[in-house]
Amino acid sequence: MEQAKLNSLKKNAVDIRLGILEEVHSAASGHPGGSLSIADIMTYLYFEEMNVDPKNPKMADRDRLVLSKGHTAPALYSALAHKGFFDKSALSTLRQADSFLQGHPDMKGTPGVDMTTGSLGLGFSSACGIALAAKIDGKSYRTYAIVGDGESEEGQIWEAAMFAAHYKLDNLCLVVDWNGLQIDGPVTEVMNPTPHDKKLESFGFHVITIDGHDFEQIEAAFNEAKTVKGKPTAIIAKTVKGKGVSFMENQVGWHGSAPNDEQYEKAVAELKASL
Repeated sequence: MEQAKLNSLKKNAVDIRLGILEEVHSAASGHPGGSLSIADIMTYLYFEEMNVDPKNPKMADRDRLVLSKGHTAPALYSALAHKGFFDKSALSTLRQADSFLQGHPDMKGTPGVDMTTGSLGLGFSSACGIALAAKIDGKSYRTYAIVGDGESEEGQIWEAAMFAAHYKLDNLCLVVDWNGLQIDGPVTEVMNPTPHDKKLESFGFHVITIDGHDFEQIEAAFNEAKTVKGKPTAIIAKTVKGKGVSFMENQVGWHGSAPNDEQYEKAVAELKASL
């Protein structure tokens, strides 16, 4: 990857993380940990990978993204705002009664949101349906679904995986955000869903495992996924909960807690200093 491109991606990722912090701090609620862990994946999807047009959010041949772990909506909203789907000033209205940025994604109210999600497990099923529809209609757009590691404890995730392989959805790319923590603690201690790679392979997926914060690996994985024919691809992205903010990293307490004023200022300073 060219250095200029890498530098641009890193800057966009920092901007997206700053937006996430602004959202949850303004709302005094939300889910920063898992939003920060997928910021690099979101950055690559919206600024390199996906065919989308902020000026035409409902473009028929656009690629689709389904954020199945809908509680990390701050990451999606920040990416959409920085891509130009709506003004970045809206980020400070997260979860307010009159805001179009609800606590979970709403496809009817927010430009650029392709599927309403929130109930864990359901989003991946929706993504499978979207991908199958493209096949039936002879369309070339691709569908991406982001699933949480804790979310993969839901049985519906595995029903959807069976469906995706059965219908040979090679236009579908599943990303598993493996940050190792869910609201009640380490994922493997709450209800161990591992090994994801062997399970998904046995369901009929082409599986790629990467460092979800390394843009070189992220790019290689998405490029590889586009070459796979006859089966869906799953990218297992090993990430750090709270990535980019030292006191949030790998701390389960930041799954669903908002920073106070002092913590917010410290986090913003850290992110800005990383550029």
